[in-house]
Amino acid sequence: MRALRLAFLAILATPVMASGTGLAAVPLVQHRAVYDLKLDNASDRSGITAISGRMVYEIRGSACEGYTVRFRYVTQSNTSDASQITDQQTTTFEDADGKSFSFATKSYIDQNLDHELRGNAVREGSNVTVKIDKPEPKSIELKETQFPTQHLLELIRKANEGENFYETSIFDGSEDADKAMTTTVIVGKPEGTEKGDPEVKALDKLSGEKFWPVDIAYFDEASEGGEDTPEYRISFKLYENGLTRDLEMDYGDFVISGKLVDLAVFEPDSASCTR
Repeated sequence: MRALRLAFLAILATPVMASGTGLAAVPLVQHRAVYDLKLDNASDRSGITAISGRMVYEIRGSACEGYTVRFRYVTQSNTSDASQITDQQTTTFEDADGKSFSFATKSYIDQNLDHELRGNAVREGSNVTVKIDKPEPKSIELKETQFPTQHLLELIRKANEGENFYETSIFDGSEDADKAMTTTVIVGKPEGTEKGDPEVKALDKLSGEKFWPVDIAYFDEASEGGEDTPEYRISFKLYENGLTRDLEMDYGDFVISGKLVDLAVFEPDSASCTR
């Protein structure tokens, strides 16, 4: 499953992006968020009878130094005749200018290493060169696309400006790290948290803040159906500081939901940033 893209949309607690490709020199909240995952529904074709698990990510860094993200996604999935535990562990770094992005992922099935991916992407003008070290060395050229931090920053900026629909592209090093995905983004009007919301306890002081409901569809133009059929789509509640919650990941044959159950906010770095 392409869980990595969802995590990248939820990693940064950062306000708006400045003009150009670089990241804005604004305060951000570094944090660690924990989500409980469960199966919402599944078609008979999927063969899935149950999914449960947990997603954890941590974001550290600054608008001057760039951002390091550590992400782990563990699920147990059941079918009528088998059960399987998958464990995806990813570390990424995106520099403050949005010119380089490195990624390293290890995926385990039932505690056995199934796949390891390691590489980096560099932007030169409007082109992006991806160099993969593992599982085997190779180089890939991509047309203009965004890295995950830029993708989220643009989303927050457009939400603040009241734009409710747009299309863009993202490269995040997931799957085989050999392509970018086209995304269409729908942003709803700001809303407030309702009484009895199950995520209020984890939100703590953020429970009184407004959020935008967001829906993003991911398209692979090279696949059958092209840009008319999304590979999958995600929806979530997005706060101006970048935190996301009430996640829903729709993979077509099945849907997984994620609820925020724990949030740790770290103190900002003492060093000042003059970008």
